Amino acid sequence: MIARDKLSKLASNLVLLAIGILFVLPLLWVLFASINRTAGLRVEFPTHPTLGNFKAVLNTDTTYRPVFNGLVLCGGSALLTMVCAVLAAYPLSRFKSRFNRPFLLTVLFCTGLPITAVMVPVYGLFVQLNLVDTLGGTIMFMATASLPFAIWLTKTFMDGVPISLEEAAWVDGASNMRALKSIVLPLMWPGIAVVLIFTFIGMWGNFFVPFMLLLSPERLPASVSIFTFFGQYGEPNYGQLAAYSLIYTMPVLLLYLLLSKKLGGAFALGGAIKG
Repeated sequence: MIARDKLSKLASNLVLLAIGILFVLPLLWVLFASINRTAGLRVEFPTHPTLGNFKAVLNTDTTYRPVFNGLVLCGGSALLTMVCAVLAAYPLSRFKSRFNRPFLLTVLFCTGLPITAVMVPVYGLFVQLNLVDTLGGTIMFMATASLPFAIWLTKTFMDGVPISLEEAAWVDGASNMRALKSIVLPLMWPGIAVVLIFTFIGMWGNFFVPFMLLLSPERLPASVSIFTFFGQYGEPNYGQLAAYSLIYTMPVLLLYLLLSKKLGGAFALGGAIKG
């Protein structure tokens, strides 16, 4: 029996190791290819490492402007999503109504709706409203598309804040919005950081929406400009593509590092309530 358990654990570990290798190999390819002047599709350490690939892509048209456009687009959309999600989640979390469950089920349905299913009518609406090829219109649509998922997550975190804390503020004369701003939001900041990171990551990797709604090359974000490495004819420069991919991931990593301290703690409310 003991031998069988050991064999079972060994088999499980081997399977997990194989899965881990499958995930690590693409990452190794990106790292090695970015410093390899003659990079191909094989995972191989370069014999003569070079930073030439990074120098080739670090220019205004290829990297600086698309990354800046992506930060404006995704940052604005993520902030707009968070504001709307907090305002929508607060009444769902704090006030009981017979419409809460149908509304939440509708939101849940919207999270599973593929974006390609609504792009044709959305594009027609944008044409009529003259919002095509505008950063403002694209920001609003990306925020709208991310809002259902953000509402679900925000409500879940908000439910963890005891309502008795707000009731004490209401007794002192605070309004609902004042209680939300001064009590609920500071206590659920780790949850807000989680929702913000997930929302930003989803938008940062979104290719289809800005590709459809933005036409001018000077307005395209990094998620679309990476498409230029795949030409219609010939083979892409894998070294420059890998270098650009590493630069492309930096904003997400920096955002996570900036908010990591807030993500480390749970809701430390043990001493907030007495009695």
